[in-house]
Amino acid sequence: MARSTDSQPARAVALLEARGMMRTAEFRAAGITAATVNRLVAAGHVAKVARGLYTLPDVAIDLHHPLAAAAKLVRNGVICLDSALSFHDLTDRMPARVWMAIGARDWRPTIEALPVAIIRFNDAVFSDGIESHEIDRVVVRIYGPAKTVSDMFFHGLRQKRWYDSDIGVAQAVQALKETLRRRKATPAEIAAHARTAGIWETVRPYLEALVADA
Repeated sequence: MARSTDSQPARAVALLEARGMMRTAEFRAAGITAATVNRLVAAGHVAKVARGLYTLPDVAIDLHHPLAAAAKLVRNGVICLDSALSFHDLTDRMPARVWMAIGARDWRPTIEALPVAIIRFNDAVFSDGIESHEIDRVVVRIYGPAKTVSDMFFHGLRQKRWYDSDIGVAQAVQALKETLRRRKATPAEIAAHARTAGIWETVRPYLEALVADA
């Protein structure tokens, strides 16, 4: 394919090389039409990841590539629960879907091509403990280990029945054990996030018992 820097196809490929993945709206903002992107896909120069999301074909991808794809599709989302535990190497569970949190009033997109489970957190819980990590040149927001442990309890105690989830208190306790064992977070950090979520009195006996046994 010609690589004239002034052509839409060349600019589209150059942008994907720099950014890893792009949405249709991002191409449009860069002056690249949907028709151009579709022609690139048909020619095999660009690969369609999901509806409205594109990358380059045959590129080496990170183990956590689905997290990057989900982050592009759910613009305000934060990787959470089992997906965050897996990213931080704190579970042997292999999530069948990418877990993402959004705020109480955020728009919730419909995603068909990628298995994504979207949950809502209240403002205090949603904004607490967010880290940024780069995956396949995409900046992905992910809750840190201590916050994720708190979220596992919060979800298991208050949200499980709303989201057809298999994440309960037993899974939260296991995440707590593993996080302490691997020293990915301190008891004080976990306690602080649990207090923010309003579940400290529930988490406290589990945390104190594990610290006493250490």
